[in-house]
Amino acid sequence: MTMALTDSAATAGAQSAASTVPIATVPVAIVGMAALMPGASDLETYWRNIVAGVDAITDAPASRWDPEFYDPASSAERADRVYCRRGGFVDEFITVDPVESDIEPDELIALHVASEAIEDAGGRAWLPDGDRVGVILGRGSFLTPGLARLDQRVRTTNQLVRTLRELMPELSADRVEQVRSAFTDALGPAATKSDLPNLAASHIANRLDVRGPAYTVDAACASSLVAVDQAMAVLASGRCDVMLAGGIHHCHDITLWSTFGRLGALSRTEVIRPFHRAADGVLIGEGTGVVVLKRLDDALADGDRIYAVIRGTGVAGNGHTAELAGQVRAVRRAWESAGLDPRAADALGLLEAHGTGTPADDAAEIATLAEVFGPREGEPGAVIGSVKSMIGHTMPAAGIASLIKTALAIHHNVLPPTLHCEDPAPELKATRFQPLSEARPWPEGTGPRRAGVNAFGYGGVNAHVVLEQAPVTTDATQAVAGEHILRLGAATPADLLQLLDLLEAGETQNPDLTAPCRIAIADPTPKKLKLARRILTNGKAWRGRSDIWFSPQPLLADQEPDSKIAFVFPGLEAEFTPRVDDIAALLGVKALTGHDASTGIGAHSVGVVEVGRLLARGLGDMGIRPGAVAGHSIGEWTAMIQAGLYSGPAVDRFIAEFDPDSLRVPGLVFGAVGAGAERVSSVLGEEFPDVVLSHD
Repeated sequence: MTMALTDSAATAGAQSAASTVPIATVPVAIVGMAALMPGASDLETYWRNIVAGVDAITDAPASRWDPEFYDPASSAERADRVYCRRGGFVDEFITVDPVESDIEPDELIALHVASEAIEDAGGRAWLPDGDRVGVILGRGSFLTPGLARLDQRVRTTNQLVRTLRELMPELSADRVEQVRSAFTDALGPAATKSDLPNLAASHIANRLDVRGPAYTVDAACASSLVAVDQAMAVLASGRCDVMLAGGIHHCHDITLWSTFGRLGALSRTEVIRPFHRAADGVLIGEGTGVVVLKRLDDALADGDRIYAVIRGTGVAGNGHTAELAGQVRAVRRAWESAGLDPRAADALGLLEAHGTGTPADDAAEIATLAEVFGPREGEPGAVIGSVKSMIGHTMPAAGIASLIKTALAIHHNVLPPTLHCEDPAPELKATRFQPLSEARPWPEGTGPRRAGVNAFGYGGVNAHVVLEQAPVTTDATQAVAGEHILRLGAATPADLLQLLDLLEAGETQNPDLTAPCRIAIADPTPKKLKLARRILTNGKAWRGRSDIWFSPQPLLADQEPDSKIAFVFPGLEAEFTPRVDDIAALLGVKALTGHDASTGIGAHSVGVVEVGRLLARGLGDMGIRPGAVAGHSIGEWTAMIQAGLYSGPAVDRFIAEFDPDSLRVPGLVFGAVGAGAERVSSVLGEEFPDVVLSHD
């Protein structure tokens, strides 16, 4: 398999050559991400599905390919039939009609996901000058809907006409032309405006006006991790400050399914089981993922939210050597470039494998892991997983689907599960890795959270990425609590810009914090002020990235009189430690104490109620009032107070007279019974006189 490069900046060749050399890597931060995957229209849903172990595999929709191609009894040699029809699809999230659109659907999807990734990183105003931003995507050279129609129009139409003339010479030329016209009319538009793979990146660069390198790479299943590797090289060279990297695959053309069917690679049981003893093949999936990358030092200096840090990448081909040797080279190069020992006891906690579910590929990958990370010594020390068990094999987007999953796992401190691996392959026992059937917390005290990600391309292109948790930095909330905060208010963003001009000119300004348009900058620096100007020029709300907060209008200023707003009040919680002293000071009331669980049940109860009342008052003073209130446990009392069932003065008197130490809670054991209250009460009265019904 050759790696095709289409480069709008004429730089791909040099970067590709550089990326194969195990040199020290400049650490790069993942500061934004977005994904559209089977079962998940966005990043949040994708992560929620991963943690919950959601199987997003379904039957192929009839709109993708004609159901008559499916024959579970067909042999692998038959090209016009496939014995598998299950895979990962995103049809429920797509509104583009591939027949009506004059742009390939995957390019529109890539533009949408890239835009979401930028919004996740901080928005368009967050980006540096367009000359300092580039886009590299992994994309296969498959038959997309537009190209498939074009091929049928050009090639199949002529074959159809020629066959008709040979078999039915009595047909007149007019009749043959009628058949040709009917066939081509059924195909839809003659061609798309974007039949070239590089346009997937070019559309993004054009729409976002970014002018750095913008191209696609085709390295089979390793494409998107190769794109990440190339983006790392651009950042390390200093030619760009922000890079978008990722992969796209939205091709379920029947010819692709036929190719994998004739290879015998599709699962006959129609279940993808990475590393399972009975794994029998892959299921094809689709998806798009994009990450926003920035040099770690720059991200830390700018106060960006960092999902994870890329410590090293490695890319290697098999050449004349065996498949195992090429994989080993890629993985070792990544760890060498990171300056880390993969055999160290605390080297990593998670290995997101390529894990296709095909026996031969899984066996080769297991051997690679044993070779690079060493044999098992005692209990397994790390988790192995494959997101393909949930969404299928997303081909050139497989690496980015795995990378995003792993970055989220590091960010959320969770080791995710893998599906359909109840009986792992025996070879896995020789490695230091084990699969999980359910999510669990990442163990503490083993050094920084670190993981590896594999993507091995069919034909011999292999890639590996080393990820690590972000360095611990001062939380933004701590910066807000400091003294060096610039706060300004004005009628419009343009007025705020003028205030910034006056301040930088040395003129003192009294901030009008009652104005509808407000901005706050913690520890303002020239760089933050420059970003603040871009934010104000853009005019969209900015929620704390780089220690800047901007609101173009008061919260819920466009609230309708009958809008459905609810306040939900919490109950007693062991981790209930709200920080509300600043709100109390703002409202001119006494600071609250004793609302955490360590002060005893009585003081904790009063504190929880008072915190709820304080927050409700603060929101009320801002003009935000609920149409409904609710609460959990003691929060029901807070809700009743807020609803007016008790007068405020009466509540104040009760709390002032209440002795927290007087509250005693006996040791109790609770049980849940799946039956109605009447039936339970009758049984308790006869059989268990010391047990009472507490809640119905």
